[in-house]
Amino acid sequence: MKLTAEISLYPLKEDYVPVIRAFIHAVHEHGDLDVVTNAMSTQISGDYDRVFAILRQELKSSYNTFGKQVLVCKFIPGDLSIK
Repeated sequence: MKLTAEISLYPLKEDYVPVIRAFIHAVHEHGDLDVVTNAMSTQISGDYDRVFAILRQELKSSYNTFGKQVLVCKFIPGDLSIK
């Protein structure tokens, strides 16, 4: 089953841009997903289990590296055209 997720990360610190960039870069490193980033959010599309696994993995890593953050997500079943 395919899944498309729209995510927005909100680090709870003043210098938030490097945290967001690091998270987006880490997600892009997984070549088996389609990832598109714009000024407001990042969209990730791929296998349902893989999308959740990567979000879990990269969010945990980001928490461990940068501390408290809020991740806002919207999940849409299916493979939407995000490019």
